[in-house]
Amino acid sequence: MKFEHEPVLVREAIENLNIKKDGIYVDCTVGGGGHSLEIAKRIYPSGRLIGIDRDPEAIKAARSKLAPYREIVDLFVTNYRELKNTFSFLNIKGAHGILFDLGVSSYQLDNPHRGFSYMKEAPLDMRMGESKMTVAELVNSLGEKELENILWNYGEERWARRIASFIVAERKKKPLSTTLDLVSVIKAAIPRKARLRGPHPAKRTFQALRIAVNNELENLERALEEATELLFPGGRLVVISFHSLEDRIVKQLFKKLSMSCCCPPGQPVCTCSAAPVLKIITKKPIIPTSDEVVNNPRSRSAKMRVAEKME
Repeated sequence: MKFEHEPVLVREAIENLNIKKDGIYVDCTVGGGGHSLEIAKRIYPSGRLIGIDRDPEAIKAARSKLAPYREIVDLFVTNYRELKNTFSFLNIKGAHGILFDLGVSSYQLDNPHRGFSYMKEAPLDMRMGESKMTVAELVNSLGEKELENILWNYGEERWARRIASFIVAERKKKPLSTTLDLVSVIKAAIPRKARLRGPHPAKRTFQALRIAVNNELENLERALEEATELLFPGGRLVVISFHSLEDRIVKQLFKKLSMSCCCPPGQPVCTCSAAPVLKIITKKPIIPTSDEVVNNPRSRSAKMRVAEKME
């Protein structure tokens, strides 16, 4: 299956990276190389582009797309939480712009063997890269309370308790091994009236389990902190998120690092001598235009936030 992924907010991302022809730029989620291609066009032949993705198939596709610019491109199969180690390996001190395009690629969703989609029969996998545990192993081994917490904390699923209970009851009969095994349990757990409203009843559960098995939120927090540290003064950090949990992490980190004081609330005199690290460029997130949503429906939940490293 060919790796196809339609990148979102491409024009807006490129504009907000403030690209310099001789700059160093990092695409931390290179995917099929859509954003990276537009960066490479603007910095060739004087700049440098580093592409990271934990999915080997994504890197293979990106390598093909970026072939005309191979002299300035370094691609790595690794997790973006290893950003510092990647810079150290390349002997690079910093970057002028760092981009994160979070979430699942169209290829991962559409590939029947990856198990990301609740619409197709597939092994219950959902690993993006180096994760050792599959979702099947997770749902068949965790305790009921642990499952409930994952569904509530990572999926904001209001029926988390019932779904966890139904999963535990079902796996006593036989292990859950496919995506449709899990979908069937979720539909049985959620009352019929609730299933008829809103998105697919399995959407939140699948999101939660994917986040858990890939350790996505913890990796994101660490990667954003490292990215901020690695930016040159005046460099831009651009983050595209696709659900409220990711967006909240980005928003809160930007806010924390843009504050000039980190003293406890109510302390009468500032004693921290802290200085802001980031300047927030986007007071409100940038969202796709109506035309983009029509052309690429999967872009409808995208939000982009931008910050700049202070001098």
